[in-house]
Amino acid sequence: MQTKLTNRLPVVLFLLRLSVFAVFLMWALDKFLNPGHTAAVFENFYGIGGLSATISYGLGFLQLLIILAFLIGLFKTWSYGLVLIMHGVSTLASWRNYLDPFEGPNLLFF
Repeated sequence: MQTKLTNRLPVVLFLLRLSVFAVFLMWALDKFLNPGHTAAVFENFYGIGGLSATISYGLGFLQLLIILAFLIGLFKTWSYGLVLIMHGVSTLASWRNYLDPFEGPNLLFF
């Protein structure tokens, strides 16, 4: 029994990393494909206005590097920690949307 679990654990952990990567990939691609939306997100959720397209591209590039390292398991302390911080900050910044999930597009937060 223990051998079966030991053999499956790396596969399951990779699938978990893959699913987290897929979500963050959409956020990173959004920074390249729609920098105006990125600026609106930063203004509405983080209180940071005037985000330029260049900054959006830079943030997208950094986010891609981090999530790729996370996906393939490089620099685990740093990549896992940074993914946790990105997820935590985005969750805390949008906490109001979690309180009323059926209002407007808030259902997408679940």
